[in-house]
Amino acid sequence: MHSKAPWSLKIAAGLGLAFLHLPILLIFVYAFTTEEKSYQWPPPDFTLKWFGVAWERSDVWEALTLSVKVASISTLIALVLGTLCAAAVSRTRFFGRETISLLVILPIALPGIITGIALRSAFNLAEIPFSFWTIVLGHATFCIVVVYNNAVARFRRLSGSLIEASMDLGANSFQTFRYVILPNIATALLAGGMLAFALSFDEVIVTTFTAGQQSTLPIWMLEELVRPRQRPVTNVVAVMVVLMTLLPIIAAYYLTRDGEHSAGQGK
Repeated sequence: MHSKAPWSLKIAAGLGLAFLHLPILLIFVYAFTTEEKSYQWPPPDFTLKWFGVAWERSDVWEALTLSVKVASISTLIALVLGTLCAAAVSRTRFFGRETISLLVILPIALPGIITGIALRSAFNLAEIPFSFWTIVLGHATFCIVVVYNNAVARFRRLSGSLIEASMDLGANSFQTFRYVILPNIATALLAGGMLAFALSFDEVIVTTFTAGQQSTLPIWMLEELVRPRQRPVTNVVAVMVVLMTLLPIIAAYYLTRDGEHSAGQGK
């Protein structure tokens, strides 16, 4: 039986949440302000004008399109490589297994600026010109970690007896993967893919070192804050980024919160 939390703990939790989320709410408020060049509080008046202006800005659409393409391809690469790494680490035993696991998760543990400098140096040494694909490779380095962590946790909960039973019944490796393994890890992969997409979509630091002259949406926002033309448009785009990253995270949470048991166990 769970006891009720004391009021002091509830108040502390509320203050913590307010500290985290009030700045984000301010961005939403300033997306509707009539003031163009400053952050005046309270806003003098409210308007939907800037949403229309943002809709007509071709540079916004170009940056948005680039971000979606990069995030989508980075997520696909991460799903394939992250799942294979998770399967190798969790289902087999070999020398150096824990070291490989550490190396896989290392990119997300390092500061982004270290990863960015390392990637830029590697591309320069290999004489690879900065392009769309250098951004994708940069993002895939940390997207793989997200998919790997989700997949390896689900693989470790998957009973080996299910795979052995499938093999005993005459299924080959592909059939076992399709009908036994994939249904058990599907929600973990979907959640990992959604989180990877969200991380890639709003990534700034690694993109700065690997993008060259291209601008993803977060890079576009950073440049607009430094040299603002229409400040509320930046707030409108920020609202768009918040929504596009929040929805996959919420979906990933609901997909994995009840994932303590693997499908097929206990039947």
